[in-house]
Amino acid sequence: MRIKCWGSRGSICVSGQQYVRYGGDTTCFEIQANSGEIVIIDAGTGIRRLGKRLVQKKIKTCYLILTHTHWDHIIGLPFFHPLLYADTTVHIQNRTFAGLTTRKVIEQVMCMPFFPVELTAYNADIRFDSSLNNRFSIGSLDIETIPTSHSQNSMGYRFTENGKTFVFLTDNELGYTHSQGRSVEEYIDFSKDADVLFHDTEYTDDEYLKRTGWGHSRLSDVLALSRRASVGQLGLIHINQDRTDDQVDAMVDQCRRFFNDNHLSTSCYAVSTDFEIFL
Repeated sequence: MRIKCWGSRGSICVSGQQYVRYGGDTTCFEIQANSGEIVIIDAGTGIRRLGKRLVQKKIKTCYLILTHTHWDHIIGLPFFHPLLYADTTVHIQNRTFAGLTTRKVIEQVMCMPFFPVELTAYNADIRFDSSLNNRFSIGSLDIETIPTSHSQNSMGYRFTENGKTFVFLTDNELGYTHSQGRSVEEYIDFSKDADVLFHDTEYTDDEYLKRTGWGHSRLSDVLALSRRASVGQLGLIHINQDRTDDQVDAMVDQCRRFFNDNHLSTSCYAVSTDFEIFL
């Protein structure tokens, strides 16, 4: 599988010289299966650039699955260029968020007075698919899910293909169990022996002291999970909106010291816009 980041910033998109290396777009990741299917995780502002690229490459079918529907994870959807073309099919995972279906959530966001173009005005064949839940397959990708410790109905994903595994856990607070959250042990089991784990590392340990219960993890908890789950690579995502490039580098340095001090071969990096990896 090919994994590409189109945005990994948390909460709100940012711009400025201090954010150049890691980028300012909010969450959007592309996974291409070996069988060719394109799977998109979340529709943050990064999906705008991804959509332009898919149109350029004449990709006519794609799948969108969501971790949850907070603004920073769906706000780019109205600007997803494939939706403009009648010869394109977009499969969108249909489930409930606080009692609303995915379709209803999007319809409520894409209407006056919030947005001038309604969902029904787009030309693409938009299919809301309830089968893209629990455990399912898209092409050669086998996909498992787990509720995350965040908002109601938030979800994490584990992708497996040809013996390689990628786990995606954003907006997941390991230090506090929200109403639908799972235990740390369950997140360890879900991440066990993953070749690559991308995990929310919104806060430093000092920052977290004043933000417990906000739905995001501190770095030390993510490092502990990575060690116990024996992951091959750890990618830091949901980068705090105020975190400068130099501050992100400092967090990565802390991770690398942790793995080195514990005699572990796990590699670590912060996931920047346009970062790409093949498994």
